[in-house]
Amino acid sequence: MTNEVKLVLVKTIHTFIWIFFNIVIFYMLFAAITGRIDFWLWTGFGLVAVEGLVLLSFKLFCPLTLIARKFSSSTKDNFDIYLPNWLARYTKIIYTSLVFIILILTLYQVFR
Repeated sequence: MTNEVKLVLVKTIHTFIWIFFNIVIFYMLFAAITGRIDFWLWTGFGLVAVEGLVLLSFKLFCPLTLIARKFSSSTKDNFDIYLPNWLARYTKIIYTSLVFIILILTLYQVFR
């Protein structure tokens, strides 16, 4: 398998994981806004926490980014994922902010 094919494989997996976490986070937002404090919301918090621990243990880099780095010398933010460059650059900030908002909304719903 060539490095180009390996990079395509890593980018595809990385993109599917990103899509999965989008579904999780937007369900969490929906649940927090509507007061649907259920098993799936708490599961979402658990998944996000695990993702956060993985990122922290790899010095805020996704392990797939580190793998993709072996197959590319690109300096673009989206070299390892099928996203627009601006979104790849700001993904952590955007989704960390969203999860923080979801946490605040969830706490509001729990304690109201």
